[in-house]
Amino acid sequence: MAVYFRGCAQILHRNLKWPLNLCTFLSVFLNLLLLVGFFWFVGAQLQQQISQLSDTLPKTIQNVKDHLNNSDLGSKVLNYLNKSGSSLKMETIGKKFFSSSFGVLSDLYILLLLSIFFTADPMLYKRGIVHLLPEKAKDKGAKLLDEMVVVLKKWLKGQIFGFFVIAVLTGVGLWIVGMPMVLTLALIAGVLNFIPNFGPIVALIPGVLLASMQGPTTALIVAAIYIVVQIFQSAVTQPLIQQKMVDIPPALTIFAQVAFGMLAGFWGVLMATPIVALLIRIVNRLYVEKQDYHKYEVK
Repeated sequence: MAVYFRGCAQILHRNLKWPLNLCTFLSVFLNLLLLVGFFWFVGAQLQQQISQLSDTLPKTIQNVKDHLNNSDLGSKVLNYLNKSGSSLKMETIGKKFFSSSFGVLSDLYILLLLSIFFTADPMLYKRGIVHLLPEKAKDKGAKLLDEMVVVLKKWLKGQIFGFFVIAVLTGVGLWIVGMPMVLTLALIAGVLNFIPNFGPIVALIPGVLLASMQGPTTALIVAAIYIVVQIFQSAVTQPLIQQKMVDIPPALTIFAQVAFGMLAGFWGVLMATPIVALLIRIVNRLYVEKQDYHKYEVK
C-alpha cells in the first residue's frame, strides 16, 4: 500500500512539478477520499447485499444438495462426499476462508496507518535496513531494495488493471442476466482476481449458488459469464497485464499459495505472488548471477 501511495505521488510530482512532499500528502489524502466517497455512496447498499449474501448462501447450498439428490449420479456424489468427510472439510474451509476474508476488513485501519508512515518517509526505513548490512553489501543492498520497489510497482499495475476489467465485465454480465447483489458479486470477482489460479474459482461459487435458486439454466448462464470473462482476460487483457508484471512460473505460484496459505491463511494466499516475485529477484541478484556459465543458464 505504501508503494501504491508513493507511486501515485510520483505521478503527481512528474506531471504537476509540485514538491514531492506535497504530492505525497495529496496522494494519501485523495486516495482515502476516494475510498470514503465510494463507501459513502454505495456503502449502505454494499452492506445490505453482503448481509443478504451471508443469509442466502446456506439456503442455496441446501438447494443444490436437494437437486443433486433427485438424480442417481448426484446422490452417489453426495454419498461419497459424506462418507469420505470431504463435504465437511470443504464446508469448514469455506467458512474459514470467507470469515477470514471479511475479518481482513477489520485490520485495514492498521494497514492504512502503517502504509502512511512508510509513505511519508520511506528513506528512513530504507536507511535502517542498509545500516544492518555488512559494509561490502551496503551499495548492493540499497540497489536491490530499489529493484524490489520496481517489482512491486509492476505487480500492482497489473493487478489494479485486472481488478477493474474483471469487476466491470462481471458486473455488466450479471446485471444483463438480472442477478441480485450485482455490486457485491462484481467486487468479489475483482478482489479475488488478486489471487491467481484459485481466486476466479472461489469468486464463481457464490454467483452460481445464487443463480441456482432461479433454476439450473440461470446457474449455467452465470457460470458461463464468469468463464467467458476469465477467457477474455486471459486472451485479451492478460498480455497487456503481463507487460507490466514480472513473469513467475505457474507451478511456483501455486506452491507458494499453498505454503503461505498454511502459514498465514487469507493474507498468505493473497500476498504469495508478490512475495515470490521479490524472492526471485533477490535470489537472482545474490546467487544466480554470481555463478559461472552452465548449460542451463538463465536468460
